[in-house]
Amino acid sequence: MAAQEDSKPAPITIKKYANRRLYNTATSSYVTLDHLCQMVKEGQDFVVYDAKTGDDITRSVLTQIIVEEESKGGQNLLPIGFLRQLISFYGDNMQWMVPRYLEHSMQSFTRNQEKMRDYFQNTLGGMFPFGSLEEVSKQNIAMFERAMRMFSPFGEGAAGVEPQKPAAAPRGADDKLNDLQKRLDELQHQLEGLTKRKGE
Repeated sequence: MAAQEDSKPAPITIKKYANRRLYNTATSSYVTLDHLCQMVKEGQDFVVYDAKTGDDITRSVLTQIIVEEESKGGQNLLPIGFLRQLISFYGDNMQWMVPRYLEHSMQSFTRNQEKMRDYFQNTLGGMFPFGSLEEVSKQNIAMFERAMRMFSPFGEGAAGVEPQKPAAAPRGADDKLNDLQKRLDELQHQLEGLTKRKGE
């Protein structure tokens, strides 16, 4: 395991200058957000530093890429309800839990997406039985929206989940964490079930 970690290439360093230009130190060339977006899709790891201060600004640049992609027609992945809910967590006392929850959910979603892709490629010769790729994209987005509504550990009245009655006493962090884990497990089972149904 340690040998594998040692063999992993170091992230590419990208420098951002005051004129907002991005410089790829590996290729000694200026790049755009579209270039960085393609690097992400190709699995290339990189970090972005402010050329003047040396601060790591990778998070803000990745966020900017998402904003750019969302502004393109037909590229929307983030439902408005999800964005509102996410914004509401900033400054909330449960904010610390949100990144782990989102990361775990996306990892589960990605694993099931890979299973579906493998099935289509190995069984159907790469052909999708859902019509156009646009239709597949819409189905994926709809599934993700349903998952976020159903298994949000913070919202009430989600589809398929009865609203919780106000507790007589405040619940501890352990109880909330247990509920979160339970709903993540249910999400994983649902996604796996969907993958199996697509394969039948």
